[in-house]
Amino acid sequence: MAPFPSPVDPLIADLVGRCVFPVAGTPVVCAVSGGADSLALLVLATAAGCEVTAVHVDHGLRSGSAAEADVVASAADRYGAAFRSERVVVADGSNLEARARAARFGVLGPDVATGHTADDQAETVLANLLRGAGVDGLAAMRAGTRHPLLAIRRAETVALCRQQGLEPVCDPSNEDPRFLRNRIRAELVPLCSELAGRDIVPVLARQAGLLAGDAEVLATVAALVDPTDAKAIAAAPEAVSRRAIREWLTGDSAYPPSLDAIERVLEVARGVRRAAEVAGGARVARSGGRLSLTPPMRSSGDRTDTVGP
Repeated sequence: MAPFPSPVDPLIADLVGRCVFPVAGTPVVCAVSGGADSLALLVLATAAGCEVTAVHVDHGLRSGSAAEADVVASAADRYGAAFRSERVVVADGSNLEARARAARFGVLGPDVATGHTADDQAETVLANLLRGAGVDGLAAMRAGTRHPLLAIRRAETVALCRQQGLEPVCDPSNEDPRFLRNRIRAELVPLCSELAGRDIVPVLARQAGLLAGDAEVLATVAALVDPTDAKAIAAAPEAVSRRAIREWLTGDSAYPPSLDAIERVLEVARGVRRAAEVAGGARVARSGGRLSLTPPMRSSGDRTDTVGP
């Protein structure tokens, strides 16, 4: 068995130096499934001096998945980390990935660190592109303590596990072609690399980083515009007005409104419509130069998409 990870080990030192962990001694919750990426996260977080709690979540989607918690518990004990096991119930069916992710993060908490790598970042960019995402979606995951491994590659997490004598869990769902991400990983990324004549992963990861900076600037500028001021919204550059409206309509919701809904609100601000329906049947109306947002109306006879000034 390899010794406790030392920050002076060349491989450990190189990888930790490219990760984004908080200062030594900071408590960090790490999502550890038992795969190579998440085991590497555990190793590197402890090598960085963090007070790590490794959390394993069993979705109960396949036989034997509960035993994977033992792999994580053993690794946590070996590296001096605390361990916690959680179980969620996710039925097989449509939108399985999204539902499993929501259930997982429901027990992990919003500040959990994950083992996503540069390869995952590239796959996320392509997945969001296929879904028609804007600048925020194409910026993908933001580098930081929640995603500390975004600057390292999947092959490097495998190499680290090999060096440490760790045997990662093999999740067969990662090969299931039902899931878009798996096809992107197995088919689209190699095809893009072939067409580009180079490894496309660092290219896409770098683009995501650049777009994250652009998204920050756009958000800062949009925050200066009052989304309820129809004249200000109509006069602002469209990219800014769309962002201001999107933030206003999103509020505390986990999901932003569609582009179509945002465009309808812009038409209200410009006087093309008096009112428009947005997500969930809520209504945006203009009166006295101000935009107001009201909850969904109960009466089916009420018109919510009136055309004209």
